[in-house]
Amino acid sequence: MTILITGSRGKVGSTLLTLLRHEAGATVRAASARPEKLTLPSGVDAVKCALDDPATFAAALDCVTSVFLYAEASQIDAFLDEAGAAGVEHIVLLSSSSVRDPDAAGNAIAKSHLAVEHSLAASPIETTVLQPGAFASNALQWPWALKSAGAIDLPYPGSYSDPIHERDIAEAALAVLTRPSLRGATYHLTGPETLTFTQQIAILERAAGRPIAFNAVTRESWKESVAEYLPSAFADALLDYWASADGSPAPLTRTVEELTGHPARTFAEWAKENADAFRA
Repeated sequence: MTILITGSRGKVGSTLLTLLRHEAGATVRAASARPEKLTLPSGVDAVKCALDDPATFAAALDCVTSVFLYAEASQIDAFLDEAGAAGVEHIVLLSSSSVRDPDAAGNAIAKSHLAVEHSLAASPIETTVLQPGAFASNALQWPWALKSAGAIDLPYPGSYSDPIHERDIAEAALAVLTRPSLRGATYHLTGPETLTFTQQIAILERAAGRPIAFNAVTRESWKESVAEYLPSAFADALLDYWASADGSPAPLTRTVEELTGHPARTFAEWAKENADAFRA
């Protein structure tokens, strides 16, 4: 019984690898488009698997019974065909709570996750879907702005989110991969509190022991500032989401606690663990 973990270079995937190997004693295979870049726990093999390259699927899926899958839509049907041929019995999809929005089909970010969910729903392979909200680690985009410009640009400083610690996502995935009674459901994962961007910055200031400046900017100026590395459709999707959550607290769930047996970690805990990134 082998579990394939795609996206093994990511924080969720790499954490899940360690949990499965050392806490569950599972046979785990780490998949990545760049397997040579992986640092793996002892006893874990690496395999090349680029989710946009079907030529890499067969070797990665050989003798695999379960898969932890990132939501890459471009070749999902080919991946599912190969998974079925290999005898995969269960797929855990890392999706996004953005698919729960009424306009998800028209949102560039949610659309990809939604397409993968639909393909999995049409597949005979049993599927469990994890729909986390905003990753707490999204805040790691801010140190670059602090170093380059001295301040963070925020088009909607009062926009709320539900930041979730990446380890909580990995532990939720561990639960559904190792407890058959949890399979086949969709789980909406959130952090334990709903926070505005300004509240997150205040928490980071306390953790780092330094002031963190931010500027309230227009949609247009923010979009222009990220144009070099963020496609226009994705920038618009983020701006629309932040606008919809401006002054509106995010709904919370207790799903992390129900799956893992402990309350979801707070943003303050995440900030303490990552404070060094905000001190330089």
